Amino acid sequence: MTALSYAELPILDWFQTIRNPVFDVLAQTLDVINGHGEMYILICALLLLYKPTRKAGLICATALIFDYLLVNMTLKPLVTRIRPYDLMPMVNLIVDAPHDFSFPSGHTAVSFAFAAAATCMGKKAHTLSLAFACLMGISRMYLYVHYPTDVLGGAFFGTLCGLAALFLWKKIIDRDKI
Repeated sequence: MTALSYAELPILDWFQTIRNPVFDVLAQTLDVINGHGEMYILICALLLLYKPTRKAGLICATALIFDYLLVNMTLKPLVTRIRPYDLMPMVNLIVDAPHDFSFPSGHTAVSFAFAAAATCMGKKAHTLSLAFACLMGISRMYLYVHYPTDVLGGAFFGTLCGLAALFLWKKIIDRDKI
């Protein structure tokens, strides 16, 4: 995997050429608000509080649980890919260095899991959360903490988790009519 990692560095290096204070603040803000998925957990909790949005809250929370189990508990420890800044220590990180493995991007995965699950809330919610998820993925490369394939993997596995949650709850709701 090291050859692939080195092959992806020019893309990350390009992001370094467009660095500026506005993009820095945007990327740092995205990093903080999606630290460990707290933003999505809060949204799910709010959705669960109100009866009209409770089903959406269940679907989105289930997507987050699936994402955590698949990405953080299974894939990252299994793949053990080192981070790009470990290969290029001269890069100036503008966020705290993550201490877990690189593949897949957890920030990107949780964002795409939520975005996929948010389809149950309608086109507007899905479109907004999908746009946010795409920004999240780009920010991970901009910050030099993930390779492009980490971001693509995060988008793929996150979407898979969101769709699995939708499928599961559709089966339960159709069967039990809750």
